[in-house]
Amino acid sequence: MIFELKGKDTQSKARAGEITTDHGKIETPIFMPVGTVASVKGVHQRELKNDINPDIILGNTYHLYLRPQTKILEKAGGLHKFMNWDRNILTDSGGYQVYSLSANRKIKEEGVKFKSHIDGSYHTFTPENVMEIQRSIGADIIMAFDECTPYPCDYHYAKRSMHMTHRWLDRCMTHLEKTPFKYGYSQTFFPIVQGSTYKDLRMQSAEYIANAGAEGNAIGGLSVGEPAEEMYAMTEVVTTILPEDKPRYLMGVGTPINILENIALGVDMFDCVMPTRNARNGMLFTAHGTINIKNKKWEADFSPVDELGITFVDTDYTKAYLRHLFSVNERLGAQIATIHNLGFYMWLVREARKHILAGDFRTWKDMMVKQMDKRL
Repeated sequence: MIFELKGKDTQSKARAGEITTDHGKIETPIFMPVGTVASVKGVHQRELKNDINPDIILGNTYHLYLRPQTKILEKAGGLHKFMNWDRNILTDSGGYQVYSLSANRKIKEEGVKFKSHIDGSYHTFTPENVMEIQRSIGADIIMAFDECTPYPCDYHYAKRSMHMTHRWLDRCMTHLEKTPFKYGYSQTFFPIVQGSTYKDLRMQSAEYIANAGAEGNAIGGLSVGEPAEEMYAMTEVVTTILPEDKPRYLMGVGTPINILENIALGVDMFDCVMPTRNARNGMLFTAHGTINIKNKKWEADFSPVDELGITFVDTDYTKAYLRHLFSVNERLGAQIATIHNLGFYMWLVREARKHILAGDFRTWKDMMVKQMDKRL
């Protein structure tokens, strides 16, 4: 993987960059649509590629390991071939999913024993086998196995957990060296900074992760329920320490406003289920605020879904029609809303990049944050 910085904002820490992997270029800042189970929910790969047009999407190790299982993915020739996606893929390590199964898992030094949410069967994830699973999935960027702490989190627990995440990182890296690529292209490894919302722990963890010398770095354990101000404060602490010549990925973030504020703090990569999940509940993100399309006020509004016209759904359909689809529980409604939201997120990060390169990102960002912070 190669990462090049193409421009910096003088009024903030925002950067525009370019990541190159064997599956092509990724212009940063970038948002990665979440394709948990080898699909971005409700979207055909053709629409994903031609209309939403991301350089990279995300797959989920925990879910793909359980279904369709790595043996099927290996037979298919890896996740790219299995789902017919010829651009970049990043896989998370399953640490977050295991964290969210709190009632059904046991964390020990060796790894995590957990119960499948599908059939109740028991499985174990260790730093070693998670590296093997991600090799089998075949993503371009793979993540270290970590423990994601909850919020709020006791200081002593957060400290113990962070040190274990660091020990697991060492095991991941040692095992990766012995585990070859499977499909003829290279995979890049990102370790993950932890430390909950404690500044001293975040600093320690960021230094440990920076010293690991990986080709990119991630920030985990935020966007788990803490106030936005705490997220921004921790991100700022970490981005000051992580090397400037490597991409920085803030995991699981967030709202359009969260994304812009974190770009301003020096983050390059984002993913979140929010645009797809909220779409299925009738919430649309726009440059002028959020719309709950289920509200009666849209019942006879025959204006386009979004005048910006970022994707075809924005101008092909009206708000009244989309509201009608939701009111009769027609699946097409969720599909239209999903394509709109993902298209908007892609537009937002690409506009951010343009403004970073043009030198007026800070002014534009402040204006957009004000505009988007409304319920329409």
